Order: sequence, then structure tokens, then C-alpha cells
Amino acid sequence: MTGGQNLMAYETILLKIEGNIATITINRPPMNPLNSGVFRDVIAATREIEADDNVKVIILDSTGDKAFAAGADVKEMVNLTPVEIYDFSLNFRKACECFAANPLPTIAVIKGFALGGGCEMAMACDLRIAADNAKFGQPEINLGVTPGAGGTQRLTRLVGAARAKELILTGDMIDAATAERIGLVNKVVPLAELDAAVAALAEKLASKPKVSLKLCKSAINTAEDVDISSGIAFEVLTFSLANASADKLEGMKALLEKRKANFQDK
Repeated sequence: MTGGQNLMAYETILLKIEGNIATITINRPPMNPLNSGVFRDVIAATREIEADDNVKVIILDSTGDKAFAAGADVKEMVNLTPVEIYDFSLNFRKACECFAANPLPTIAVIKGFALGGGCEMAMACDLRIAADNAKFGQPEINLGVTPGAGGTQRLTRLVGAARAKELILTGDMIDAATAERIGLVNKVVPLAELDAAVAALAEKLASKPKVSLKLCKSAINTAEDVDISSGIAFEVLTFSLANASADKLEGMKALLEKRKANFQDK
């Protein structure tokens, strides 16, 4: 499968593949609440993306400017039994892992509210670019519950325990500038410039050799879960594997010959 041909149609998302870049767009405007349908569609779309060997970068976007995702869909959740909530949360986790555990780099494009589950799904991506109108928060405590799709874990790793406790225990929202300052997002740009900024970043990543992209992400993800000695041991393995690639030879030859490398993703 190549170039975005014959893509499936989905109920709650839009899928676009152009060259090396795939974009999943949450399509439940205006607030884009996350329900079981979104989880199913994200998981299915990711499988479709994985079938396209040309794709090197995945973007997670949303329809409209009011909300990236204002949270998990309370209308669906309110009457679920504990067992049903457990299944709901498991499916949400699987959807988030489509970005966090995906071997390809992933970028969240955040406009408006990214609250609760919306913030959690954004945090599952490798990089987060926010518009200046973005608002972030984990307000679950105001509903008498806790984050349930990685909020307590990913937020702590991104901003530290003290900041995570402040946001989760108070349920307060923060603006985009504060999110950038504490490390929750990588960059904030004016809303009118958001699409161009994300496109430039995605194209920059897509210009890199695919083997190295995957190995670098894998090593960084491993660093979050193991001690430094084990992490460096894993890094040695990724370094060795990268050196076995055809792109390693091309990259080094290009440097020595003072020309631009022509990577073939092999």
C-alpha cells in the first residue's frame, strides 16, 4: 500500500497518508470527546498505517480549533459498570499505545482544550506542538475519579512529581505558555502558524533514515523504564544495529564526500 490510496473510511477519525507522513485526525467536533469508537478507529488506522512501508512519521490532529480533545466522553462513561469501565480504560490505553509504543515518531497537534483523556492522548505522542490558544489539565478529580489512561504516569515523567501532583490534585488548567515552560509541550506557536510548524517538523523527521528513527525512539523509550546501566547496554545494541544498515554507509560516505546523504531507509 502506498501514497494514501484506498484508505478505509472511519466513523470518528480521518486518516490521510501523503508520502512519508500519516495524519490521524480526531473528528468529533466541536470538542472531540474520546469514546470507544475513537479508540477502535485509532487502533485500526494505526494498523493501516503500519501496512504502508513509506510512512515514517505519524501526526495526531483534531478537527476545529476549540479542542484537541476535551476529555473522555462522559456521556458514554457515566452509567458504565466497573467491569465496563475497566474495558473502556484498557481500550483507551491501547489507543494511546498506538502512539507511545509505535516504532515511528509521533507528533500531537494541540489546539484549544486538551483535558483529561485529551491531555493523556497528547502525552502518549513523542512530540507535542501547541497553538497559543491551547489549555491543558487533568480535571478528573473534579468528577470524583482519577486519570485512567496514563495521566499519573506520563505527566509525572514529563514535568516531575511535584508539578504532576499540583495539576492532578487541584484539577486546574494551565495555558500553553505554562505547558511549554514546565516541559509538557515542546513548542508553542500562534494558532495561524500551527499547521505550517507541524508540517515543517514532520518533513524534517521524514528526511531522516527510518532505521535510525526507529532505533533512537526505542532506546529513549527504554530509558524511562530501566536503570542507566541497562539503558546504555540497550543503546549499544541499537548503535550496532544502526551501523549494520545501508543508510549508515550512505550517511558516512556523504559526510566524507561533503554532499547531502540520499537515505533509502534500509
